[in-house]
Amino acid sequence: MESNFSFFSKKWVYLANLGEAAQRNAFQDPNASLIKTRQYSEAMVEAIFRLENMNIPKGFNQCDKINYLSNKGVLSKSITEIFHRIRMIGNKAAHNGNYGITDEAKESVKFIFYLGCWFMKVYDIHTFKAPEFQTLVDEDSIRESKIATLENHLLKQQKEFEKILDLLKGISQTSETKKERREASKKFTSQYPLDEKDTRVLIDQQLRDAGWECDTKELNFKINKTMPKKNRKMAIAEWRCGDKWADYALFNGTKLIGIVEAKKYEKDIPGDIGQAKEYAKNVQSIEGTGLFYSDRDYKVPFIYATNGRPYLKQIEEKSGIYFWDSRTPQKAERALEAWHSPKDLEQKLKSDEQVADQELQNEPYPEFAERNYQIEAIKAVEAGLKDNKERMLLAMATGTGKTRTALALMYRLIKTDRVRRVLFLVDRTALGTQAADALKDTKIEKLAFSDIYDVKEVTEAMPEDTTRIQIATVQGMVHRLFYSGNEEARPSVGQYDFIIVDEAHRGYTEDREMSDEALLYMNQNDYVSQYRRVIDFFDATVLGLTATPALHTTEIFGEPIYTYSYTDAVVDGYLVDHEPPYKFETELSKNGISFVKDEEIDVWNNESQSIDKTKLKDNLSFEVDKFNRKVMTEEFNRVILDRLTEDIYPNDEEKTLIFAANDQHADKIVKLLKEIYSDKGVIVEEHAIEKITGAIYDSGQMIKRFKNEKYPSIAVTVDLLTTGIDVPEICNLVFLRRVRSRILYDQMLGRATRLCKRIGKESFKIYDAVHLYDGLQKISDMKPVVKNPNHSITYLLDESLQSKSEEEFNFYKKELIAKLQRKKQSLTEKQEEELKELNNVDSIDKWLQNLKEMSKVELQSQVKQIERMAYSKNVRYSMYISNHKDTFIDETRGYGEGNERPGDYLDSFNRFIRENMNLIPALQIVVKRPKELTIVDLRSIRLTLKEKHFDEKDLQSAWKKEKKETIAADIISFIRQAALGSPLVPHEQRIKNAMEKVYQISDWTNIQESWLNRIEKQLLQTTVLAPTAKEFFEENQLFEDSGGYNRMKQIFKDDVDTIVEVINDNLYA
Repeated sequence: MESNFSFFSKKWVYLANLGEAAQRNAFQDPNASLIKTRQYSEAMVEAIFRLENMNIPKGFNQCDKINYLSNKGVLSKSITEIFHRIRMIGNKAAHNGNYGITDEAKESVKFIFYLGCWFMKVYDIHTFKAPEFQTLVDEDSIRESKIATLENHLLKQQKEFEKILDLLKGISQTSETKKERREASKKFTSQYPLDEKDTRVLIDQQLRDAGWECDTKELNFKINKTMPKKNRKMAIAEWRCGDKWADYALFNGTKLIGIVEAKKYEKDIPGDIGQAKEYAKNVQSIEGTGLFYSDRDYKVPFIYATNGRPYLKQIEEKSGIYFWDSRTPQKAERALEAWHSPKDLEQKLKSDEQVADQELQNEPYPEFAERNYQIEAIKAVEAGLKDNKERMLLAMATGTGKTRTALALMYRLIKTDRVRRVLFLVDRTALGTQAADALKDTKIEKLAFSDIYDVKEVTEAMPEDTTRIQIATVQGMVHRLFYSGNEEARPSVGQYDFIIVDEAHRGYTEDREMSDEALLYMNQNDYVSQYRRVIDFFDATVLGLTATPALHTTEIFGEPIYTYSYTDAVVDGYLVDHEPPYKFETELSKNGISFVKDEEIDVWNNESQSIDKTKLKDNLSFEVDKFNRKVMTEEFNRVILDRLTEDIYPNDEEKTLIFAANDQHADKIVKLLKEIYSDKGVIVEEHAIEKITGAIYDSGQMIKRFKNEKYPSIAVTVDLLTTGIDVPEICNLVFLRRVRSRILYDQMLGRATRLCKRIGKESFKIYDAVHLYDGLQKISDMKPVVKNPNHSITYLLDESLQSKSEEEFNFYKKELIAKLQRKKQSLTEKQEEELKELNNVDSIDKWLQNLKEMSKVELQSQVKQIERMAYSKNVRYSMYISNHKDTFIDETRGYGEGNERPGDYLDSFNRFIRENMNLIPALQIVVKRPKELTIVDLRSIRLTLKEKHFDEKDLQSAWKKEKKETIAADIISFIRQAALGSPLVPHEQRIKNAMEKVYQISDWTNIQESWLNRIEKQLLQTTVLAPTAKEFFEENQLFEDSGGYNRMKQIFKDDVDTIVEVINDNLYA
């Protein structure tokens, strides 16, 4: 018969002959045939790397290469699966000369035929139409001579093939080309679906990968009367269910625990799970087997339907493995990415969700998380579990105990067996270490959490059977799931049934530095897609924890099921607030840094790690947001840090966190601070000032020292300490880098919000040297991270040429030319001369000017010239160096949302009160009926004002700045002053005046006086009591615990009501 591989074009004759060699050997030497199919797939993968202009990472084997291409979106999941099938069976043949039977060889030849057709369609001829596969037949008479000829040709053709690959190396691929290839790949797998027989081969392999013994031809009840065996986990094909046959029956020993309905590759799945359910009802016990539930409607607990196609969210109905648990019929079936392992199902059978939900109702809350809002958060999650929510989000302000809440939740869920094993997912090792430390430090009945339950820390890859909590980084889990060639180390789909994603907002921070860890992905969008792949892979409920939900966070998890905001926590006294920020202005930050054309300046060369001289071709100007990013300015840093050292002392108990623009800038800050303190005669301990970034040796250990020891007291970071690290002693935040993202800014502020009674912390300070608020986005501007905000020249060129309107074309063309202008700045004179010659132009400047006037057709003619410039090697100047002198100009305080001046802030507050006092009920009470004010009303007022950025301490500070008068008035006094013009009276004086009236009511006994003192102390803390004595003494915890209103009546007799009436009458009289 003719070769099935004659469809290849001449360029790919090596692949054609490898395929034909596999075909010719299938009957006579199946082992050799399988080895040829492996060689074929290896050669094809090499070609794909070259065609995609991708370098093969060092040390990658075939498995790694396939996974890499798959994870980069080059190979679809179904094509990936076929490549792996060929790889695994080819490896067995290569390592065992006796391995292989004709049927396996024939299957593999058919699979490589399919891959070849796909390859031609995607990479050679987009109009390619796949020929019919000719069924292989035995041809003894011609095989041997044909094989010998092929072998002789293959050696020569392999060398030619390698030459072709070398020619392909370095050829650029436009984004449009890559997009066309992905579309062609989708079209091919849709147009040429695998037949039912081939689908079964893939499903068999999927089940084997999950740990089941499976072979449709051999382990087949209908054909071979195959029966389950004790102590074996078998997927037996074609099992009788009444008068029909289930495609697979899953046996744990002799117990039937699962039914599988397998359909054709292109068929929708959800509709067919009903058929599997019927099988689960009608199946009868056969001698030598047992039904799991002989007395129930459904005799089998686990029901599956699949068409063998790997799961894709975009075609959910046509892909994945649909799963339904007959024990919880209220839960809808759901799509899984892989099969449960036998162990997964064994664990599922041990759990009873309904019993666990009932036990949760009676389980007390641990003492380490007993704040009301923490309990409410836990209740919300447990209610979500009961309601079968698959994705949930908790939004709790930084510093309010998200980790403690998570620990309490995990303890309750594990103790009641509501969940079997928790995956605690973090975005970097330091946070994983911090979570592990919390599990060790948290005591439950004098035992550490980690002593009660087995915990695997971030450095331990695989859980044991007894492991209840596994801490892992997203990066580590991505590698284990999608990049590792070790199939045994790959987690099963049911390895975890509850996942907690810490810092779930990650991915939004558009100006995040990526240098703090070696990541497997290139940008934040890729990070989000990767951690989403992780949580989508497991058959688990997922809970996201965040202080600052971003748009992509709610897209993944939904809206928060419970929220406890920073404002809530400050008003309730669980966090401290910041003082109005200190804004520093210098001559350079006010006017910017400018260089003029033809000026010779210093530039930092990243490649040689040295300072070069360069002559500027154009004028250059930099505003403060570019300081220390685009232009290095030691003078600006020195002037700012000199002023800072007047407020901050390195030997204090208070700690300071300074945010630098990059690692190099952080080094500079540390050096300058030490110099300045030394010049001022301040003795600085050796480790008092330290850089803490991902670039230092053992950054995790340095973070621990910053957290637990006195030194370092001043830490300089880029991004390593922006989120998730808890150091209550931080009292000063210094911004020497501009932050654009409100979410990142809030996360940074969160480093300093924690209470620290040990050092008497009441608030924290912000020092702003870079006009922070000028570039800060509002919350309403939140949007997901773009894939690459710094688009390449080729990207912008492609978008220009593919634009659908004149407006779009002009937009991208303008961006393109601006990018080319920046590129020109980095060219050496020699490079510029070479480009002029290659592009046949007299001047690069004139050529760029001409591009501005070109139409789309004219621009198309310039593609080669533009690409030449795009691929010219940059001289890597990371920064210009400024030697401009700088002087300190001014320090101001910014108040409220708009960073207003003190007088404007007070005016804004007065205006808000006057405009809203008849619209907000609690404000009406303060203004018109203050004696009726309750603690709940006061909290409501504080929250409302906080949302508008009006705060008691800020009002006091602004009043002092504007009126030159220090007055510790409370928020009620400020409201009444704004609404009625009432004079401001200090908080303590107001309470003292009211209590003086009480002391005059009677000649109190010593016991009565001691209780009056307690009332006064309580009033100093809460500002108000309650409208009536009964409400106050029954609702206030201190007095309620002492017997409440009845006890106070015993002490004060008939005066008990009078006391509260007098206080209320005189407090705001």
